[in-house]
Amino acid sequence: MTDVVVKRSVMIAGHRTSVSLEAPFWDALREIAMIKGASVASLIVEIDSHRSDSNLSSAIRLFVLAHYREATSTITGKRQV
Repeated sequence: MTDVVVKRSVMIAGHRTSVSLEAPFWDALREIAMIKGASVASLIVEIDSHRSDSNLSSAIRLFVLAHYREATSTITGKRQV
């Protein structure tokens, strides 16, 4: 299974940068933004402000993973490691 990597341009701190993510990650990011009542752009700015030395694409993937792991642990009552 290969997912197409989609490159999008986003505005962060007044400058444009590009982010490359597989289509399912863009879909998940849109879903999370909708749940939070935020725009995808504002969510990316938030992720960017909390990332350490990782690149933005990796930080977004980790954010999406953490979101769904937390959601899973809430449903199952088990804490993810």
